[in-house]
Formats: sequence, C-alpha cells, structure tokens
Amino acid sequence: MADTTFVDYYELLQLNSNAEPEIIEQLYQLFVARDQLTNLESSVRGRFAQLSEAHRVLSDPAARAKFDSALLEQREKPDSPSNLKEFAISIHGESDRRAGILCMLYSQRRCNNDRPGMSMLDLESQVSFSREQLVFAIWYLQSKGLIQRGEASDYAITAGGVEYLEQHLPRAASDSLLTE
Repeated sequence: MADTTFVDYYELLQLNSNAEPEIIEQLYQLFVARDQLTNLESSVRGRFAQLSEAHRVLSDPAARAKFDSALLEQREKPDSPSNLKEFAISIHGESDRRAGILCMLYSQRRCNNDRPGMSMLDLESQVSFSREQLVFAIWYLQSKGLIQRGEASDYAITAGGVEYLEQHLPRAASDSLLTE
C-alpha cells in the first residue's frame, strides 16, 4: 500500500482497532445511510467505495489481520505533508463522530436495560479519535439534548437522541440497526 493511497479503515469508520464486529457493522450502516441522504456526486461515491472496502476488510478476520499488519507498518513510517489524514480534515469528520457516538449509545441502551449508558472510558475504547474530539462531540450532543449524563457519570442517549438517530437514517438502514 502506497503512502499517498493508504486509508486507515479504523479511522474512516471512527473505530478503535479492538472494536467488535457488531460495532463495525453498525457504524458502517450508519455512515452509508447518512451518505445516501446526500446527493450522489462523485465524491460521495468515492466515500461509499472507501466505506464499503473498510467494512469488507474489517469484517473478514483474515483480511483484518493483514490490514492490521499493513497499518502497523504504515504507522511506523514518519509523517509527511503528503500523508495527512484526509478523513480528519473532511467536512464529515465532526458529524461522523457525533453520529458514531449516538449509534454506540443507541445500541447500549437497546441491549442493556440495566446499564443503558457508557462511561467516557467505554466510549474511548471504541473510537479512534482523540479524547479532545470525543469531549467536544459529547459536549455538542449534550447541549442539543441528544445524550445525558446519568448518576454513575455514564452517558446515555435520550429519547430525543433515539428519535434524531432514527429520523436521520433511511428506513432500510434503521431497520437493520433495530433488528440486530
């Protein structure tokens, strides 16, 4: 993989390299569904191709192991201006981070009534972006009333957050998230 074409699929899907297959699937569905709401300009088609390839590679244990080796090799190389992380500077970066957090909190609430929230450490372990970016996204989601902080300092999605997430996914994508 050449330096200028290497894409960190974990970063693209806003994942930690230890993310479970269910989280990979949910975030992939979320990003694809959100991009389908926009127009089909060539840049969106290119992003869809990247998301699909990331999903294919990270969902296959053998391909994921090979990718992890290539990623480790890539990370050991010194950074250069031509190797900037396109996703981190894209216009979708912030909204993708927020959507990913909402998706994780949605899944947590739906699957675990006894502990419907996730701590900051839980969230950090599932994402690939910095703590500062996570704190900013959480601040925004709290300010909008889409998540709240519970008694145990866990963050949980609110009813408004559930409604927001479900309204911003095409029906087919939200059906797949709801039936898992």
